[in-house]
Amino acid sequence: MSENIWGYQPTTGYTPGHSLVGFKVEATDGHIGKVDKHSDDVGAAYLVVDTGVWIFGKHVLLPAGTVVRVDAAEEKIYVDRTKEQIKDAPEFDKDKHIGDAGNHDEIGGYYGRPLA
Repeated sequence: MSENIWGYQPTTGYTPGHSLVGFKVEATDGHIGKVDKHSDDVGAAYLVVDTGVWIFGKHVLLPAGTVVRVDAAEEKIYVDRTKEQIKDAPEFDKDKHIGDAGNHDEIGGYYGRPLA
């Protein structure tokens, strides 16, 4: 796992400045939604994923360090977590948690744990 959960690894194929909005997001065990918002700020990069009906229309925040591959041609992003791990992540409300350092730390701590 990346030492910096909030940064894209060079091996992902992500090009800084390239918009990922609308890309489909794939967990290790299937599709989880599409990117609603993203940031590539150094040390604070993330994806906000609209899960649609999968977890009742909620949004989840995925730190950039969970991304293993970006396929620009297919407009897909692959992450190194299962659907269950993403579903069990700390609550994220995009209207109140964007820019909330406490929520950022909680989510970073959750995803920064070793993979099970």
